[in-house]
Amino acid sequence: MSNEAPAGVFAVLKATPTPVRYLLGGVFVNQLGAFVQTFLLLYLTVRGVSVAAAGLCLVAYSVGAIFGTMLGGELTHRFGPRNTIVVAMIASAPLVASIPLLAHPSTFWPLAGVVALGGLATQAYRPAAAVLLSDQMPEEYQVMGFSMMRIALNIGAALAPLIAAGLILVDWDLLFWLDGATAALYALLAFSLLPKNVDVPPEEDEEPASTVDRKSAYATMVRDGRFLLYLGSMFVGTIVYAQFTVALPLQILADGHPEALYSAVLATSSVILIVTELKLTTYVTRWPPPLAAGLGHAVFAVGVAGWGLAAGSGTLVILSTVFFVSGLMISGPSMFAYPARFPSRVKARYIGTQHTIIGLSSALGPVVGVFAWTWLGRGIWPLGGALGLVAGYFAWAAMKQKTAPVPAVETGTATEPVGGKA
Repeated sequence: MSNEAPAGVFAVLKATPTPVRYLLGGVFVNQLGAFVQTFLLLYLTVRGVSVAAAGLCLVAYSVGAIFGTMLGGELTHRFGPRNTIVVAMIASAPLVASIPLLAHPSTFWPLAGVVALGGLATQAYRPAAAVLLSDQMPEEYQVMGFSMMRIALNIGAALAPLIAAGLILVDWDLLFWLDGATAALYALLAFSLLPKNVDVPPEEDEEPASTVDRKSAYATMVRDGRFLLYLGSMFVGTIVYAQFTVALPLQILADGHPEALYSAVLATSSVILIVTELKLTTYVTRWPPPLAAGLGHAVFAVGVAGWGLAAGSGTLVILSTVFFVSGLMISGPSMFAYPARFPSRVKARYIGTQHTIIGLSSALGPVVGVFAWTWLGRGIWPLGGALGLVAGYFAWAAMKQKTAPVPAVETGTATEPVGGKA
C-alpha cells in the first residue's frame, strides 16, 4: 500500500484529458434517455400488449444486449472506439424511436425483433467507451477514470426516472422518442469530439492488434485461468447485486414495511454513490487492486447478509444498504479497470467479454432471485452474503499478482505471450 498522499478529486479532474471529458459527457447524455429496459414492460401493457408478450419483449432486449456487448468488443478491436460508438448510436436511435409504431398486439413479432436489435445496438457502445477511456486516461488515474464513468452512469440513471415521470404525463411515446434522440445526440458528439484514432504506444515485442485473429484471441482468453476467475467473480457478484432490485423490495413488503422504505433505500444508495465515490476512490487507488476487490466484496457481502437480519427494523435495512453500496464503491472501479490493462491487441475483446458476462448475469439475476425467494425466503440473504464472499475470493485470486500472465496468442506460425498488468 502506497504511503503517498492520494491525488485529490480536483487534481484528477484537472488531469483528465479532454477526449475523456467528452466521452463522459456523452455517456451521461445517453443515460439520461435510457428508458427502454426500465419502462418497456409497463409501456407495452398500457398499450394493450399482454403481460406475457411484454415480458418476452424484455427478454428479447436482454438477449440483444448480451450479444451487443460482445459485438461491441469485436467492432472496437477492428474499427476503433470512436467509430464503434458512432455506428452503435446511429443504429440505436431509429430502432428505439420506432418502438411506439409497433407497440400493438398485432405486430408482436416485428416489435420483438426491433427491441432485440435495439438492445444489441444500444449496448454495443459500452466496450468501446471503456477502451477509449483506458487508452486516453493516464495510467495512474485509470481506476479513477472508471469511477468517473460509473458516476456519469449513476447520475444519468438517477435523473432518468424523474424525466420519465414528466414525459409520461404528456405522452408515453415521448419516452422512446427521447431515448432515440439522446442516442442520436451521443452519436453526433462522438463523431464531432472524440479522437478518430487512439494512438497507443505498443508494448515491447507486441504484435499489432490487426494481426491477432478472432479465433486465436478468444482461444487465448479461454486458456487464461486468471481472467476466467475474474469473469466468475463478475458473474456471481452481479447476480447477487441484482437482488437489490428483486428480492429486497419483496423482503421489505413481507416484513410489513411501507413501500416508501424501498424508495428511501434507492435514494440513499444513489446519494452515497454520487457524492462519495470519487473521494473514496482517491484512497482506494493507493491499495493493491486485489485488496480493493476482495475487501470491497467482503463489505458488500456484509450488507447483503444484513438485510436478512433487519426484520422489522427500517434502520437496519438502511444501514445494510450503506454497507452494500460502500462495498460496491471500494471494489467497483478496480474491478472495471482490470480488463482495460491488458495489451491493446486483445483488450477490446477482453472488455467485450467482460460486459457480455455482466449482461448475461444481469438477465439471469431476476430469475434466480425470484426462484430463491420463493424457495428460501429470508434464507436468500445469508446465501447472497456467502456468494458475495466467493465473488471476492475469485476477484482476489484473479488479480493478486502484479502481472497477470495469460497464455500465448498464436499469430500465424508465431506464438506471442500476452501479459495483463493488474
